[in-house]
Amino acid sequence: MTEPARVDSATTAEQQLSSMRRRLGSLVEKNRQLRHDIDAASRNNRRMVEMLDLTREQIATLKQSIEDAALPPFNFATVLQYHPARQAVEGTELAATTRASVDVLYNGRKLRTHLSPLLDAQQVVSGAEVLLDESLCVISVLGHTTTGELARVKEVLDDGLLLVVGRADDEHVMRRVHELTDRPIRVGDAVTVDVKSGYVFDVVALSEVQDVVLEKVPNISYDDIGGLGDQIEMIRDAVELPFTHPDLYREHGLTPPKGVLLYGPPGTGKTLIAKAVANSLAQRGSGDRTAYFLNIKGPELLNKYVGETERHIRTLFARAREKASDGYPVVIFFDEMESLFRTRGSGTSSDVETTIVPQLLAEIDGVESLNNVIVIGASNREDMIDPAILRPGRLDVKIRVERPNEAEAREIFGKYVTAEVPLHPSELAVHGSREATVESMISTAAAYMYARVPQTEYVEVTYLDGSTQVLHFADFASGATIANVVDRAKTHAIKEYLAAQDHHPQAAKGLKTQHLVRAVSEEFAEQQDLPNTSSPEEWVKISGHRGPRVVGLRMLCEASFLGDKNENARRVEEAVKANQAQHTTSANTTSAGE
Repeated sequence: MTEPARVDSATTAEQQLSSMRRRLGSLVEKNRQLRHDIDAASRNNRRMVEMLDLTREQIATLKQSIEDAALPPFNFATVLQYHPARQAVEGTELAATTRASVDVLYNGRKLRTHLSPLLDAQQVVSGAEVLLDESLCVISVLGHTTTGELARVKEVLDDGLLLVVGRADDEHVMRRVHELTDRPIRVGDAVTVDVKSGYVFDVVALSEVQDVVLEKVPNISYDDIGGLGDQIEMIRDAVELPFTHPDLYREHGLTPPKGVLLYGPPGTGKTLIAKAVANSLAQRGSGDRTAYFLNIKGPELLNKYVGETERHIRTLFARAREKASDGYPVVIFFDEMESLFRTRGSGTSSDVETTIVPQLLAEIDGVESLNNVIVIGASNREDMIDPAILRPGRLDVKIRVERPNEAEAREIFGKYVTAEVPLHPSELAVHGSREATVESMISTAAAYMYARVPQTEYVEVTYLDGSTQVLHFADFASGATIANVVDRAKTHAIKEYLAAQDHHPQAAKGLKTQHLVRAVSEEFAEQQDLPNTSSPEEWVKISGHRGPRVVGLRMLCEASFLGDKNENARRVEEAVKANQAQHTTSANTTSAGE
């Protein structure tokens, strides 16, 4: 091949190569464009799929809504009884009536309907609420309702039936729902009921019923009570012996007393004695035997609705008999007894006592016995209690709880001022041991409280025969007064210590004799306005003073007694010491003469 020919061939090859490169670049560009178009189409396709899915869901929701709107509503009903499948009795019933079925109360009518085969028959229990479809077939079990009309259980009948009292004193015999089959229901319990279905759904705990609920025994023993040794011995003989030795009583033909009346001035420990009785009965019991104490404050039972107070009393004794029948001693304690059981005919308005008193009498000596039940009443106005309650055979034992004398007051002081109480070092330095210090402080406080000197004269009483008598503050002391005096003294000790700490961080703390003396003085000062001189006889009855009829009162408290209490304490203390010295001199003179 010639040279020009080779040149032309090379040129042609280069041109072809260049053309192929251009075509390759064009193909690459077209490929890129196609990939871009494919990606865009893929994105559009995904969006279309999402839109189609969303549209499908909306269509399905709309279709379901249309179908639901076309469905008839479900009906509520109450299950009365479930009947499992059984064999038909030829000539008596059709085979269709022997299939598994449910008796329900629907719209006030009693129906026997079928149970959906998709439901568990064990869940269909009496009293349960169910749903019915348009063919009145049970399609859902909802459980029993907790709302309804409120009623009271009047009597617990056989087979779990309950006699309840509803509005307008209507009485109904009702069944329990399945959940209440094994639950104990007592007379007086509040329950929710459905009168139409005849079921009791639930037991309601009402606060107004709690005043008759049995309490466990208080943690108070006879050792916690001071100055009432004689009264404690009397009530132990009357109450504890029949409970702890019933065989001996039966052997001797003795009937245990049905009730005890504790009466006397306010604050003398009547309630404490009743609580200690219940505690002692429980402690003397054998094994796991315990006792129950019902602390009923008179005004708690009063109700403005006619018959409610009587119902409370019936419920109270029904609960007591329920526990007593199991062998447990039960103490029913009526505090402020005169507020409930006043003398019939003494009222000025409603005369509620005309029905309350007979109800109590019927419970105490009615047909149903009160074995293992003792009634204890407390009152500071025993003259206002109906005599029918106080006669033998009802409240057999009557114990007067007197105000403490000086020796008994020292015993009561000893319950509150003990060696464990912080004592001031200055007192310990004088008396040595803590026991001797406490004894000295108690003796001084009691001597100050019971001093019969002009500075402690309280009131002059004029009797119907014209005679007069001067009463001192000591004549109106009580266990509650002594407890309040000790509380005051301890408060003074704390305040004195806190005030001293501001100036002397190492100041000593503790109770002093002067704190007790000051507290007694303050307690006396606060009582000066208490006598009701406009009605002397009423005041004397309330205070517990015994004697002839009182026609007048004259206050003898010195005006200065309301002044500086420390000065008053000093004056009375000097008078006490002088009085004691006079008694000591007289005693020595008598001894020398003998």
